[in-house]
Order: sequence, then C-alpha cells, then structure tokens
Amino acid sequence: MSAWLKTRRTRIRLRTKFLLSLLLVTLALTCATLLIVRHSVQAEIRNEIFGRLHDSVVTFRTVQRQREMTLTRSAELLANIPTLKALMTTRDAITIQDGSGDLWRLAGSELFLLSDKAGRVVALHTATPGITRGTAQELLKASLGDDEARHWWYERGHLYEVFLQPIYFGPATENRLLGVLAVGYEIDHRVAHEVSRVSASEVAFRYGDSIVASTLSPLQETELLRQTQNGSSRELTKSDEIQLGTERFIRTSVDLAPGSTTPVRLSVLKSYDQATLFLTSLNNLLLGIGLLAVLAGAALVYFISLTFTRPLDNLVAGVRALEKGDFSFPLAARGGDEVAEVTGAFDRMRGSLQRTNQQLLDSERQAVVGRMAASISHDLRHPLAAVLANAEFLAESRLEAHQRADLYHEIGVAVNQMTDLIDSLLEFTRTRESLRPVQGSLEKTAAHAIHAVRAHPEFHRINITLSCEGRGVTRFDPKKLERVFYNLLLNACETVQPETGRVEVSIREAPNQIEIRIGDNGLGIPEPVRAKLFQPFVSFGKEKGIGLGLATVQKILQDHGGDVAVESSSEAGTVFKLVLPLTVSSHPDTSGQTTGTPLMPIVRSESGQ
Repeated sequence: MSAWLKTRRTRIRLRTKFLLSLLLVTLALTCATLLIVRHSVQAEIRNEIFGRLHDSVVTFRTVQRQREMTLTRSAELLANIPTLKALMTTRDAITIQDGSGDLWRLAGSELFLLSDKAGRVVALHTATPGITRGTAQELLKASLGDDEARHWWYERGHLYEVFLQPIYFGPATENRLLGVLAVGYEIDHRVAHEVSRVSASEVAFRYGDSIVASTLSPLQETELLRQTQNGSSRELTKSDEIQLGTERFIRTSVDLAPGSTTPVRLSVLKSYDQATLFLTSLNNLLLGIGLLAVLAGAALVYFISLTFTRPLDNLVAGVRALEKGDFSFPLAARGGDEVAEVTGAFDRMRGSLQRTNQQLLDSERQAVVGRMAASISHDLRHPLAAVLANAEFLAESRLEAHQRADLYHEIGVAVNQMTDLIDSLLEFTRTRESLRPVQGSLEKTAAHAIHAVRAHPEFHRINITLSCEGRGVTRFDPKKLERVFYNLLLNACETVQPETGRVEVSIREAPNQIEIRIGDNGLGIPEPVRAKLFQPFVSFGKEKGIGLGLATVQKILQDHGGDVAVESSSEAGTVFKLVLPLTVSSHPDTSGQTTGTPLMPIVRSESGQ
C-alpha cells in the first residue's frame, strides 16, 4: 500500500501540485474567514442579547413600580372613602361582603379584601377563582405581622402582588382602626405574555420551585425547574446561558421579593439559537462565494500555468524518452527563461551521453569479442592438438588393432570436447521456445548425469550420492536438465580431492516447486568470484574451463521458469540450490521416462571404491 502511494505521489504533475496548493490555501483562508466572521457575529449577537435583556428588566421594573404606585394610591383613596368607612362600621360580614362589590369594581384590582380590626376577613373578591377565604385569612395574618405594605400571596398556582392599607374612623392621627384593606393584581399568563411582548423574549414567573406563569413550552418549563432543583443553574441578576431541551437561551433573573423567605423571581430568556439562525444562511452565502472564487481562480491559474508548465512537460517527455533509449525525441527550447536553459542543457547532455554510450558499446563489444576469441582459441587448441597428434600416430602402418582403437577413442574424446564447446556457445542463441518439456522424473535424469560423470576415469574414487524426497516429477526438457546436472556435478568433482571427495545430490518437493541441492566438500568459492559466477567466460580453479558451464546452467533453468543460486560456500564446501516449478500432469508420459517414484526418500550411492 505504501509503495502504491509513493508511486502515485511521484506521478503528480507540477501543474496539479500548484493547483492543489492554491485550492488548499484558498479553502483554508475561506474557512478561517468564515470562522472569524461567525465568531465575531456570535459575540456581537450575545452582547446584543445581553443588552436587550438588561433593557427588558429595566422596562419591567419601571412598569412594575408604576403599577405598585397606582395600587398604593388606589388603596389609600379607597380607605378614605366615607362609604367604605360607613360599611366597615356595620361590622356585619354579610353586609360588608355585599356592599364592597361596587368598591372593588371601582378599585379595578384583581383581588379585593376587607378585614376587621381583629384581622378577620369580612369581604373577599377575586377576578378568577383562586384564593379561598380560609387561605386569605392565613395569608393576611402572616402579612399583618410584617411592616411592609407590599406582599406576595400564593395559593394553588395563583400569585398575587398585594398592598395593605389600614382603614381609620376619622383622621389617621386618632388611630381609631376600623379594619384593613388589601388590593392586588394576579401574575398570570396574560401578564407573562405582556412582558414577553414588551421584551421580545420568553418569560417565566416563579414562586419558590413552582412556575406560576410563563411563555415557555411545557417541556422547557420542566427542564427549567429540573435545572433549578438540581442546583445546576444559579439564580443570578446578571445574564447567563442555559440549555432547555435542544434550544439555548440567554437568561436574566430578577428577584421580585428581596428578603422574602420564599423567593419570587422573574426569568427573562432570549433564544440564542433563533437569534443566530441567519448565521446559517450567511455561512452558506459566504461558502458559495468562496467556492465560486476558488473555482474561478483555479480555472484562471490553470490556463496561466499552462504557459509555464508546457515547456516542463516537453522536457519531462524528453527525459522519459531518454529513459527508454530514444535519443531523437524533439526538444524545443523557446525563450530565455530558466526552463529554456535547462532544456538546452539537457539536449546537449543527451547528445554527449549518446556519443559516450556508443563508444562504450563499441569498446564492450570489442572486449567481449576479444575475450571470447581468446577463450575459444585457447580451449580449441588442446583438442585440435590431440586430434592432430593421434591422426599422425594412425598414419603408422605397424600399429595393432587395439592401438588404433585407443587412438580413435582419443580423437573421439577431443571431438566431443569441441562439440560441447560449440553447443555451449549455441545455447545462448536459443530462445525459451526451443524447449521440449515432457513429464518426467528428475531423479532419473540426475542418475543419467551421474553415470556420465562417472565415465571420467579421474572421478571413479569420488563418492556421489543421490536422494529424492517425494515423487520429484514435473515437466522439463530431459536433455537440457541432464546437461545442467552434468555441468554442476563436473564442477563439483573437479573441486574436491579424489581420495576424500564427496558430492551429494538431493531432490525435495516443496509447495508449488521442486528444490534441488548439489553440494560438495571442496574448498569453496572465493568471495570476489561469487558476484560474477554466472557470467559467461568466468572460471575458477580449473585449467581447462571456458567459463560457460554455470552461465549455461542459469539460462536453462530460467528458460524452465526456475533459477539457480549459491546457497552456501565456505572452506567446508559449496552448495548450489536449484528451483523448478512443480507442474504435475495427470496424463501418462509417452517419452519413455519414468513418471513416478516411491514417496519415501531414496538414497543411492555410486562410487568406484
């Protein structure tokens, strides 16, 4: 995966890099601009909401004070009306209840209460059914013990702001108390909606842990109470942020009854999410403008970059053509900029490189021809000399029959040596299609090669063993594989001592391939020779070698889809590892070769001792 990514990165053109860089920079600047604008607008909106909430609270306080002053003056005027004083002197609750109805309507309040001087409620009027006479009696008793004129009465979801005014018989200075007058107005949903309309916000009136009236939804009311009861949101006079369900609000709380044991608070809430809805459309607008600017800029830069990158494309095409060996690719160096200078320098370098390369090829060709001619002439001289000498001996008329047979045999050996040399040279000119593979046994082919090596008298005392693990059957050219075995065995026998020499051939089946190892106990291969061991005309430790044996072995194995390598080499010996693909056919072999061997390892020793 990493190699694929690396390859993809190397194929990115300069123009693409430039355009991508421009796009990334433009996108980064656009995103940064959007974030800065959004943050600034959000801060401005937050400050504006804080200001509006503060103005709303100030407006409510002003309206509340005006209402309180109105009720206070209304209570004072009603307490001094002679009709009310005369009604209170009757001290009859039924008479006072019936006669106070006109006075209540005159007062215009939502709660009207009269009590005697002992504090007993003698008349009670409310705009809506809310406070009962018994509850009013308890609330009045609690309020009479307080020196304040303003009080908050709450009963069964009804909250009233009440003002008390004493009723005197005659001047107040004479302190002849007839009773107490209480007038008040209810904090209900009508008041909540009026305050919400004036402040353009949501409002909630709370008495203790109960919401009396609000413009919030039921779910938002429940969440507001839950946060208050859990103590997660403190009641502050300054603005704070609160989350109600999925909507965020900026809230300001006002304490309507400072010093009271049960707090009465007004919470003014401004929706922060609704106030910032326009930011979405603003962001979309800015994003659209940014994308249009990016696309327009990219198109413009693309057409401009063509002017600068077209000469580079031509130069890159020339480099790629040179990589493939094309020295004649046309290069046009227009103008006098840096790219034109580089193109001209590359053209001159290409011409110089072509001339140098041709000189090197000529020198290498001459060296190869000379080395091959010297090696072939050296190797052909010995068998030709043997043929000439033995032919002269055959000219003698006094030779016996067995002597003539020996001379014929020596001439045949020399001719075979020259034939092997020619076959080795011709092997490099043959292609892979010249193979004639059949299904056969590698063990049998190796045994034939061992028998051919054993035909040399000087190798009779060398111990050669052959082992096969598995069937050792695959498709190959028997004649050429026998030549491989023969060359490697011949090299091994030439490097070991005749008295203590040991050569081991092992064949083993592995997954999808067959591994062949040919090892000896010779002196090993020197390190400098190993790197070029399979090159033609490289020979070591042999007086009559032409250096084509291992090169021929490698070519034959590679033609079969396999390979050969030196697995190990030291003073204790050398091991060559041969690998062939395992291709077993289910059809019987018609070449005469054995297509199967026992599955158990076979070990055979061939020695002249």
